Amino acid sequence: MADADESTGATGRRSKVARLIDEYDLDGIGAEMERRWTAPDDERTSLRDLATVFNQRLLAAAMAAAGLQPLAGEVENTYQLLTDEETSSADRTQTRRQLERDGVPVEELQSDFVTYQAIRSYLTEHRGAEYTADDRDRTVVEAENVQRLRGRVETVTEEKLDRLRRNTEFDLGEFMLFVDVSVLCEDCGQRYGIDELLERGGCDCATSTS
Repeated sequence: MADADESTGATGRRSKVARLIDEYDLDGIGAEMERRWTAPDDERTSLRDLATVFNQRLLAAAMAAAGLQPLAGEVENTYQLLTDEETSSADRTQTRRQLERDGVPVEELQSDFVTYQAIRSYLTEHRGAEYTADDRDRTVVEAENVQRLRGRVETVTEEKLDRLRRNTEFDLGEFMLFVDVSVLCEDCGQRYGIDELLERGGCDCATSTS
């Protein structure tokens, strides 16, 4: 993980992404991208998506510097109009002209947009991040993913119930919450708890009907 000073990386060279982070005051985005890229498979953000996120942050910063206050979703929509191949030339030109009238240096901004290769170089060479694919058995990996998601459901549900008890006339004493996930095989009618199904490696219906 990189130090707080992100001006130069492990190679001693100043990367384009690191330079833009400084120029646009995007504090914390380096650590955020590293965390999202190295997250478990079910939570991981791809390099292409990270490049889009980074470029949208550049656009948002440029709009803010021009005194604009974009509404929710406006930055994402504007970025799509500027970069999406399916955007008509008329719509793209109109978007560019509107930004220029608002004081956004569009040509300079678009030259600052980065590719996913630049994001990869920044993360691996500058921050020293590594992504290692999980080569364990997929059943084991997905069992952990299901357990993690079930834990989230339990936590969020408990918080919602506690809030209802405190702030409304919702009547509920001290409680215990159980989050159970069951799977019904429609071929044979067998029902399993998700943990049991994953542990046994699937349903027995294929064996019993062979």
